[in-house]
Amino acid sequence: RCETCSKEEAKYRCPRCMKYSCSLLCVKKHKLALSCNGVRDKTAFVPVNEFTDLNLLSDYRFLEDVGRTADAAARHPIVHSPSTKKLLYCLRNKARRCDIDLRTLPIGFTKRRENSTTFNFMEKKFYWHLKLIFPHCHAEYTLKGVPDDKTLADILKPYIDPVESDPVVCQRLKTYTMSPQSDVQILMKIENRKQNSIRYNELDASRSLLDNLKGKIIIEYPTLFVVLKTLKNDMVVLSQDASEAAESSDSESSSLSSMEEGEIRDSS
Repeated sequence: RCETCSKEEAKYRCPRCMKYSCSLLCVKKHKLALSCNGVRDKTAFVPVNEFTDLNLLSDYRFLEDVGRTADAAARHPIVHSPSTKKLLYCLRNKARRCDIDLRTLPIGFTKRRENSTTFNFMEKKFYWHLKLIFPHCHAEYTLKGVPDDKTLADILKPYIDPVESDPVVCQRLKTYTMSPQSDVQILMKIENRKQNSIRYNELDASRSLLDNLKGKIIIEYPTLFVVLKTLKNDMVVLSQDASEAAESSDSESSSLSSMEEGEIRDSS
């Protein structure tokens, strides 16, 4: 049966999320409800006992695509532009003075293309490219030019505040707007960890974006996960103690390599 309407016999299966649908209308409905793009995930995990020749061929073609993308990125004229290198150096240097470890990716990577973060020399502050993810509603929003002195609570107001939020956004994020503000938890992924040990830092909504980013590693731009404490999720918040900090430091190199591999896959 169709997993969207539960009435008709299923005719199609989504390559991305494997949901069954009976018609084009139900396909569109499932994409809208689950924020699914319908594109097969080339990097999805496949158990060894289910690995076939088709999976092997798919991986081989994926590696060929990665090679072509990396080669094209290396030949891009912007890579060798002095102004581009100077701008990135300036951003990293200003971030370092604010106790932020800002890392940039090569041209061709998805996050490098998306990033619109700038530094205003007159005002002496960052205007960040920021991504907000609301996992309980499968929603994602991108903000540009967010001043670093703005509090996280003010940043989230247009999205989850019952009074000040946009009606359309409010309806989509109904799970959040109907919950008490005290249940809202803002998390940011710790970048310097192994992929099998993903952890998150909890941020303080009452403090500015700059204060929350201090002492953390940022890959291109911050990505914030807005979750509700009352709803179950698989995100593990890292306690700020010495032992975990040491573990985090030891796994930095392997995590960064995994992150870069994932970005290459995204860009291909």
